[in-house]
Amino acid sequence: MADLAATSVVYATLPSLAVPHFLAPTIVHAAQRTREHLLIVLLADLFDVDHGISPTAAWSDVQQLLTFVYVQATKVAQDMDRLLMQVDVLLQGPSDAPPAPLLPPSVVFRVEGDSAPLPPFLASVPQETLPRSPHPPPAPADPAAPREPPAPPRFPVVALGGTFDHLHAGHKILLSMAAWIASEKLIVGITDDALLTRKTNAHVLESLAQRTAAVRAFLTAFAPRLAADIVPISDVYGPTGWDANIQALVVSKETASGAAAIATHRAAHALPPLTTFTIDVISATSTNLSDADVELLKQTKMSSTYIREWIVATGQQ
Repeated sequence: MADLAATSVVYATLPSLAVPHFLAPTIVHAAQRTREHLLIVLLADLFDVDHGISPTAAWSDVQQLLTFVYVQATKVAQDMDRLLMQVDVLLQGPSDAPPAPLLPPSVVFRVEGDSAPLPPFLASVPQETLPRSPHPPPAPADPAAPREPPAPPRFPVVALGGTFDHLHAGHKILLSMAAWIASEKLIVGITDDALLTRKTNAHVLESLAQRTAAVRAFLTAFAPRLAADIVPISDVYGPTGWDANIQALVVSKETASGAAAIATHRAAHALPPLTTFTIDVISATSTNLSDADVELLKQTKMSSTYIREWIVATGQQ
């Protein structure tokens, strides 16, 4: 195998929001060739902030797309024992500013036939072009899936919370989807250090300052247009317990009970109710994914606990 690149970029155009199976071999190859940081930039007119699709209407499709892409790279990193390799997936529209440069990217991976011009910081970087994998037929829609009531395209202020230790693909999907539906501000509550002392392998937990910096760096790359208010929290509510300006809440299936507690608390304190969006594909139960995709998702351990166990077992930090 060729020498590993410390940092690399996959730069690809998407024709639609369908799961990009054609891109999987390129992502896998790039992840195999990368040691520290793989940036995957996905370009589509549909991602345009001002003229694209309704983010809330496309919620399921976008989380399915992000999950597929992250899983391809994360599974390779795990198989090659590089659990601390960072993978970032950015969604770019025509009017979006180009992503911040990696320092320095060693190689750009592209799919055969993709002629989208590269941003200036990648123009002089060596390129590798890989064959386009044929599209499989799309998975049939689930006829029993409930239809959500219509929502505004975006919400001015969106909130979410978590521990965000050793920021991994599951965290990044959660943060990305919250940023995807926010138009002005994203409030991120990060569990304070004092509440984490009983976590498994707590001695290798990142500090609040480290976790905050990682979340801020990711959001700056993914959604530079948003104001990011990243605050420590010491209970399930955080700012949702008192801030009347929050309109929407993003949770994972694992934290859905917290959303119910927040709803009860806000009602008791005469605060406006929140529209709740749930990330469901992280737990590998979504019928929107093909059987093969779901199986791969089950194999990919997107867990801070798993990463800490690996750090302790390997003596790495």
